[in-house]
Amino acid sequence: MSVGEEVRTEQDRPQQSLGTAAARNLATTTKSAPQMQEISSRWLLRTLPWVNVQGGTYRVNRRLTYAVGDGRVTFVKTGDRVEVIPDELRELPALRSFEDAEVLTELSRRCEQREFSPGDVIAEFGSQTDEVFLLAHGRVEKVGTGPYGDDAVLGVLADGAYFGEQALLDPEAIWEYTARAVTACTVLVLPRGHVEQVAERSESLGGHLQEQRAIPSQRTNKFGEKEIDLAAGHDGEPDIPHTFVDYEARPREYELSIAQTVLRIHSRVADLYNQPMNQTEQQIRLTVEALKERQEHELVNNRQFGLLHNCEYDQRIQPHDGVPSPDDLDELLSRRRGTKLLLAHPRAISAIGRELNKRGLVPETIEVAGNRIPTWRGVPIYPCNKIPVTEARTTSIIAMRTGEAEQGVIGLQQAGIPDEIEPSLSVRFMGINEQAIIKYLVTAYYSAAVLVPDALGVLENVEIGRWR
Repeated sequence: MSVGEEVRTEQDRPQQSLGTAAARNLATTTKSAPQMQEISSRWLLRTLPWVNVQGGTYRVNRRLTYAVGDGRVTFVKTGDRVEVIPDELRELPALRSFEDAEVLTELSRRCEQREFSPGDVIAEFGSQTDEVFLLAHGRVEKVGTGPYGDDAVLGVLADGAYFGEQALLDPEAIWEYTARAVTACTVLVLPRGHVEQVAERSESLGGHLQEQRAIPSQRTNKFGEKEIDLAAGHDGEPDIPHTFVDYEARPREYELSIAQTVLRIHSRVADLYNQPMNQTEQQIRLTVEALKERQEHELVNNRQFGLLHNCEYDQRIQPHDGVPSPDDLDELLSRRRGTKLLLAHPRAISAIGRELNKRGLVPETIEVAGNRIPTWRGVPIYPCNKIPVTEARTTSIIAMRTGEAEQGVIGLQQAGIPDEIEPSLSVRFMGINEQAIIKYLVTAYYSAAVLVPDALGVLENVEIGRWR
């Protein structure tokens, strides 16, 4: 290069061929369909048997049951002070149908707050039952005597449970087990003496308790259903018992719930931008995916028909050590015949795997629709990210027997609705407004029903953050 000759950079040189940026304007790119992170496996929707419901309502007829007091008690916490919501005292069997709000408020004020440390005995076997305990927070073991004189854990109680309720009706009642704190516990105590003092001044409470004591005990089976009188193993000509099967007078009815949204698409987009993918179809597809995610969330968490809120109290169990151990899974399965599936949050499944590894156990897996699903005792454990995880890193594990023929849990839908694209899911054209925007009404109808109480069980307060 001679002296004084300019150095020309590549940017200064004239373009000699078509650039890639301009070439892309004429090229047909390879592109994906619109992606969506919200889409999950939705195993609950895939495994739940769906029953077609005509008329939008499904009635569950059952045998007459006398069981009462099958709920949980709710509390209000202000600082370190815990109070029971007065109306929640009606969860106690003796106060089940009592409706005097002023008296319930007085009883809630007379509850005494007590704190117990791990290992403390709250109530001792054989002693007189003169107090009702409302467990606001913590875990309590019910300890009885085993067949060889050793201690045997009869069950575990957790937040919202109550025990000692027989003290309200029977002054001669004694404790049939020892209640022992497993963790630090906050308990509200309602002494029988305080209840009697209020009953002396309140005719409504005194009369109600007197009526409850006078009600004769009904002959029931172990499920609380009215006993069917039978004779077996007899000979000769004895009198054969007469009987009939009584039904619930007001059976529960499940109405189909609804999830809806209005999808809006500008006509210009729908007309011009449809190659290689139809914009309207893609918009509807993604909207339907979001609708199905919400549908599964409601089936798990809805307070009216959701699985977590429709499990009977005696089908809710607590883990003995907080973590989901094989023993807890066995207890969960033993509460019902023919458990078809378990549902757990993916993090809970990881915790189950850790506990199995600690014991040197390797869970078997089965293939379902091309996926390897872990099992316990042959029952598949499906992941469900709609089961909530609390700030304390606890969650629940759901066990179900499914199917109408098995008296299990079923999904409810109504096929054949107008503009249906899938059973019980429709996309209805709503017209075009003055801004040239096309509107579609996207609707899903659904619900779930538990045919008999033992078809659904829940292992509650499962700790998933303990690594040792």
